[in-house]
Amino acid sequence: MTTPSPTADDSAELLPIATPARTRAALRTLIRPDRGLALTGVGILVAATAVGLLVQPLLGRIVDIVAEGRPAGDLTLPVVLLVAVAVVQGLTTTGGLTRTARLGETVLARLRERFVERALNLPADRLERAGAGDLTARVTGDVARIAEAVRSALPEMARSLLAILLTLGALALLDVRFLLAALLAVPVQLLTARWYVRRALTLYADQRVANGAQQQQLLETIGGAVTVRGHRLEEQHTERSAGRSRKAVDLTMRSVNLVLGFYGRLHIAEYIGLAAVLAAGFWLVRDGAVSIGTATAAALYFHSLFGPVNAALVLLDDAQSAAAGLARLVGVTDLAEQPEPEAGKAAPASVPHQRTAPEGAAVTAHAVSHAYGPGRPVLHEVSLALEPGEHVALVGTSGAGKSTLARIVAGVQQPTSGTVTAPAGAGGHPVVLVTQEVHVFTGTLAEDLRLARPDAADADLRTALATVHALDWAEALPDGLATVVGEGGHRLDAARAQQLALARLVLADPALAVLDEATAEAGSAGARVLERSAEAALAGRTALIVAHRLTQAVAADRVVVLEAGRVVESGPHDELRDADGPYAALWRAWSGSRTAAPRP
Repeated sequence: MTTPSPTADDSAELLPIATPARTRAALRTLIRPDRGLALTGVGILVAATAVGLLVQPLLGRIVDIVAEGRPAGDLTLPVVLLVAVAVVQGLTTTGGLTRTARLGETVLARLRERFVERALNLPADRLERAGAGDLTARVTGDVARIAEAVRSALPEMARSLLAILLTLGALALLDVRFLLAALLAVPVQLLTARWYVRRALTLYADQRVANGAQQQQLLETIGGAVTVRGHRLEEQHTERSAGRSRKAVDLTMRSVNLVLGFYGRLHIAEYIGLAAVLAAGFWLVRDGAVSIGTATAAALYFHSLFGPVNAALVLLDDAQSAAAGLARLVGVTDLAEQPEPEAGKAAPASVPHQRTAPEGAAVTAHAVSHAYGPGRPVLHEVSLALEPGEHVALVGTSGAGKSTLARIVAGVQQPTSGTVTAPAGAGGHPVVLVTQEVHVFTGTLAEDLRLARPDAADADLRTALATVHALDWAEALPDGLATVVGEGGHRLDAARAQQLALARLVLADPALAVLDEATAEAGSAGARVLERSAEAALAGRTALIVAHRLTQAVAADRVVVLEAGRVVESGPHDELRDADGPYAALWRAWSGSRTAAPRP
């Protein structure tokens, strides 16, 4: 179960945050495969802590030997035993912490893998509503905070809790009155922990949200810098960024003050407990109930609790911060598991988007509707059928719903209602979507190509590149197919990056290819080259093309015109051009803009 995340502003609906119960359940699921490792690590730490508790009685024994004036030779055995305890405790502690750390890293790796897998399957419209900053903050800051807690807090917390429990038991063995005296500090410590926890979880969750909103604002401002400057919006965006930064700083300072108050209360608890144990020791020694060495051991036991008790309570800071981050990650993974119903409607019993081969057509969309939110419909019962091998161009004005329909047909986005059916491809890929936003992954050019088909031989890669007219420049790179591209490597311009994406399409060999303005980023200079590459990549396969240039519509077998989310025309280019309808108007506007003479 998840709860809606508080919104950073009126325009963003942040991704949800899991409830504490759901977060605990997810954590148990992550740990379950490694229960044996967890039990072994805890068992070794128990042994290490128990051995370490022999130090205080041995020191007490030394005090008694000195107080009684016994020969110096009597100190030999306690000293040898102290050395042995140190060696054994060191070895067992190392073994226990190693296993605990291995458990933490294994669970962390599993969490990362699950988060990435689920995040990649999030509905595109849900990500658009949340904004890139929220997901970025979760995949960076939250994962980093959990990793830090796993590597440092988890082993220390386990050791501290064991030390506390066993030390209290040792105090009871010396004399139950020492235990009662030590427990006087517990109410203050519990109240301190409760005071802190009640404030920390909400505060750290708000701090994560504020950091996500701050990142989102920075991404929007930097990504749209040209537009911001063009409309003279620098002051407005600067103030907005400063406002979100101030909110993040304010929450950070509140967390600092919370931690300072937390430490102050812990010091009071230490003073109360130590004073009570020393007073109990004084009275018990005066009455002859215990020896000076026993009272010394009791005081040393309580003093040794300072470290683990404070560590356990202080680690609540890391635990609460990590818990807040884990809840945000679980919220994303849970969201990806179930499709979102339309606002105001119950979730459907089954997902309406299907992948079975229809009879007579390669692809069929039936009564597909979609809305990005209440009152924001984009598509209205669109029906579309593509025959095997047919190339269909989607055209229309901006906002007509072309990209939304393309993503739904590609299976990237689920429709609010309606069905889409498509067959499996020869290469095992039913549909491949290529958009204008192409990412070049860091690695060699060959590795980037093999993302589409990992078992492809070098000859297959060259064939795919040759198909999209990219082999010449690929082989001209410094190391050919072994050239490192992407971040930190050889930079590919927009046209070459798009050709790389089209070559991946060829390698994937899907039954249906969906191109969503796949040549738009190349600009006028590279558009003709890319259109030739796209035409070659689509040869022999069914294709749905979102056309930003009507030359793509001319080359298509059929043109489908969308207007306000509805199909208003469908037919061959020549027929629609001569029909004096919406497509003819688009054609006249587009062709007129290309032939109009420039103004003086």
